Amino acid sequence: MMVISRFTVPEDGAEAFLDRARPALAAFAACQGYLRGTIGRAADDPALWAIVTEWAGVGAFRRSLSSFDVKVHAAPLLAESINEPAAFEVIAASGTGSAASASGRAADAGQTRIGEAATPYAPRSLDPAAYDG
Repeated sequence: MMVISRFTVPEDGAEAFLDRARPALAAFAACQGYLRGTIGRAADDPALWAIVTEWAGVGAFRRSLSSFDVKVHAAPLLAESINEPAAFEVIAASGTGSAASASGRAADAGQTRIGEAATPYAPRSLDPAAYDG
């Protein structure tokens, strides 16, 4: 899987951003399941930055978020990222070790939310009038 976190950084804040992004990337790199990562800036917009990490799987990325160093160095930085989906499953890749795979998403991923599959009754509303009991 890959995680793409984008940031809006004023041009005069580039060095300060890098001073925070490098330790964040290093914290991720120390985690099991980390494959590679990069820090980049948009060629056409010097205020748009990205941190891209690749992981052995979604579980590896999620477990990395429990690491003390990730909590200290990466989590505060990621909290400042642009609010948009950031985690992507890799469906196809090219280059050395090219791979292609089917989606690992569950068939009901668009209809079922986290926790709903684990219980026979998961209300979507807190309004008691919406349920017959």
